[in-house]
Amino acid sequence: MSLLSDLVNLNLSESTEKVIAEYIWIGGSGMDLRSKARTLPAPVSDPKKLPKWNYDGSSTGQAPGEDSEVILYPQAIFKDPFRRGNNILVMCDAYTPAGEPIPTNKRCNAEKIFSHPDVVAEEPWYGIEQEYTLLQKDVKWPIGWPTGGYPGPQGPYYCGVGADKAFGRDIVNSHYKACLYAGINISGINGEVMPGQWEFQVGPAVGISAGDELWVARYILERITEIAGVVLSFDPKPIQGDWNGAGAHTNYSTKSMRNDGGYEIIKTAIEKLKLRHKEHISAYGEGNERRLTGKHETADINTFSWGVANRGASVRVGRDTEKDGKGYFEDRRPASNMDPYVVTSMIAETTILWKP
Repeated sequence: MSLLSDLVNLNLSESTEKVIAEYIWIGGSGMDLRSKARTLPAPVSDPKKLPKWNYDGSSTGQAPGEDSEVILYPQAIFKDPFRRGNNILVMCDAYTPAGEPIPTNKRCNAEKIFSHPDVVAEEPWYGIEQEYTLLQKDVKWPIGWPTGGYPGPQGPYYCGVGADKAFGRDIVNSHYKACLYAGINISGINGEVMPGQWEFQVGPAVGISAGDELWVARYILERITEIAGVVLSFDPKPIQGDWNGAGAHTNYSTKSMRNDGGYEIIKTAIEKLKLRHKEHISAYGEGNERRLTGKHETADINTFSWGVANRGASVRVGRDTEKDGKGYFEDRRPASNMDPYVVTSMIAETTILWKP
C-alpha cells in the first residue's frame, strides 16, 4: 500500500511542466457532482485560458442518447488539495453545442443577475452555513449511532467534544484544511445539534464567487468522505422525529446595508423577501417542508417572520446589526441541499432589482 500511496503523491513538477486539471460540474439531479481530469501542457491560472471540454450528457440525465454531447465551460480555478503541486480543480457550467445553457445550469442566470450594474454597485456579500450529515456506508444511518438504534437525546452534541459526542472530526478537519489549501474562503466549522451532523461556513464571498466556492467545497467534502468510506448527505431532514434538520443559512449584506443607516435598508429588503416568500421557498431546496416545521430552530414553511436574534424566524437580524444600525441579515430558510447559485442570485434580485 505504501507504494500506491507514494505514486498517488508523486510530485509532477520534478519531471514535467504538465499539470492535471479536474473539471467539475453539476449532474442531472441538480445535487450530484461529477468530475473528470485532463492533462494541460503547463500551469494555468485564468479560467478563460482553459479549453472547453465535453461529456456524455445521456449518462448524467442531461441529454438524450442520440444527441448526448454537453459542453463544459471553465468558470473558476482552485488549487487541487488531492494532487497538490500546480494541479487544479476547475468549476464548470454546462451548455449545449449551440452555446445555450442546459436546464440544470443555474450558474448562467445567476451570473446575469450578478452582472447587472445595480447589483455590481451594491457589492453583495454572502456567508453560507452549510450543514451536512455523515452516514455509515452500508446502512445509511448517521455515524456514531448504534445500528438500527438511537443515541441519547440532543443537547451534548452541538460543538461537543469527546468520543461519545463528536463523530467524524477527522473528516471535518481534513475538509477544513483542504478548502483553505484550495483557496476557498472557508471561515469556520462546528459540530451540529444532531450527532453525526456538522457545519462549515463559506464567506464572506462576493456575488457569483459564493456559489463557485460552496460547490467546490461540497466537491472536496464528497471526495474526502469517499476516501473515508462514509456517505455524505445533504438531506434537509435525514432522521425523522425529535432531531434537528440540516440547512444552509445564508448571511447577506449589500454596500448600502453595511453603511450608516443600513438598518433601514435591511428592513426594506426583509419586507421584499416577505412579499416573495412562496417564490423563494420553492427555490430553496427539495424536501424543505420536512425541515421547516416551526420546531428545531426553524420557522414554519408557510409563514414568513423575522426578528432580532430569533432563531425560530425565517430571517434573523443579529444584535450587533440592530445596535450598530447597519450590517447584515441571515435568511434561515434555505435547505442544506439548496443550489447556492439560485439562492444567492435570488436574494440579490429580490432585494436590489425587484420592484414590488
